[in-house]
Amino acid sequence: MEYKLATDWTSGIAFETEVDGFTLAMDSPVEGKGTGPSPKKLMIVSLLGCTAMDVASLMQKMRVPFTAFRVEAVAPLTDEHPKVFSSIHLKYIVTGQDIKRDKVEKSINLSQDRYCGVSIMLKKHCPVTWELEILDN
Repeated sequence: MEYKLATDWTSGIAFETEVDGFTLAMDSPVEGKGTGPSPKKLMIVSLLGCTAMDVASLMQKMRVPFTAFRVEAVAPLTDEHPKVFSSIHLKYIVTGQDIKRDKVEKSINLSQDRYCGVSIMLKKHCPVTWELEILDN
């Protein structure tokens, strides 16, 4: 499989990319007009989406009775150019009744170590750590 994508300049430092029929805007709040998220933030969004989809699918297969699921990320940048992520920390928040921690942890580990290509690529550059919070409703 190979992806072929392109991005088109719209104005200033803003760009738009067509992806699977969706238009994705990118810009910078600093030098641009803030008409879209920055490419680095989209990298974190990609990580969040990739691992969240994996974990949700795995929890469903393991019959984890969750009613809400959220993944948050904190990703500090280095001070010097090229400003890159020095680390990424994920917080998985699962809500439901009688949630089995071991099943959720297994789902997260499978995502982080086997299925989430975005996480595996980013781990080659910086540490990606995680924590789990289970909320009983």
